[in-house]
Amino acid sequence: MEKILVTRSDDGVVTLTLNRPERKNAIDGEMWQGLIDIFDEVAASTTDRVLVITGSSDSFCSGADLNAGGAPDAGGGAGAALNAMRQVGRAALRLHELAKPTIAKVNGVAVGAGCNLALGCDLIVASDTARFSEIFARRGLSLDFGGSWLLPRLIGLHKAKEIAFLAEIISAAEAERYGIVNRVVPAADLDAEVDDLAHRIAAQPPLQISASKKMLNQSLSVSMAEALEFESIAQSLAFSSRDTREAMLAFVEKRDPKFTGA
Repeated sequence: MEKILVTRSDDGVVTLTLNRPERKNAIDGEMWQGLIDIFDEVAASTTDRVLVITGSSDSFCSGADLNAGGAPDAGGGAGAALNAMRQVGRAALRLHELAKPTIAKVNGVAVGAGCNLALGCDLIVASDTARFSEIFARRGLSLDFGGSWLLPRLIGLHKAKEIAFLAEIISAAEAERYGIVNRVVPAADLDAEVDDLAHRIAAQPPLQISASKKMLNQSLSVSMAEALEFESIAQSLAFSSRDTREAMLAFVEKRDPKFTGA
């Protein structure tokens, strides 16, 4: 669809661009299903290795478009509202469960569901002009798109409550200080920074990176004993893979390894 653009590089980097610059890339009703479809497509692909999410022009995403089906119709009743919000939740869960690394390239405003779309990615690289906000309270709303789960895990419960309750605009520098973003770079350098990061990750062994992502995502909900067991299983599978043998051979031969995902 024209509202969501998808491009692919030869080495497995997929770039998803929200493309409604006239609405600061706000997500309408059609786009929620579009995001779900793209996340599923990337998950099923044997060649896609890294997903980069960004927005067109000078914005990342201004959240759900409240005037274009991006949020429940207040006149549709509680049942219709619940069904609409469950679709939003499905999109958030598909992103969270995607077994491949994801990077948010935040090139401008990221508020509401747009903020949490960025938070739902594994890494966030922001331009120095980016701005973030859990703006929901200003709109008479509560957190959605996974914000209630993501934010306290990133920055702690008390700081998460402050950000949610006040619904203030946070600069890129503040977001970096809070631990919301991984890197802040000059706007002119954002594309090159994310491109370099994405291609470096895409060059890593995909199965092993996927296993590490899964274990890190579940780390706060398992015991140490369970984490160690998961590590043992993942590592034993790694040692039997072609990619691990390739890494060891490349080390001996003093060259860069070429990973195939096998």
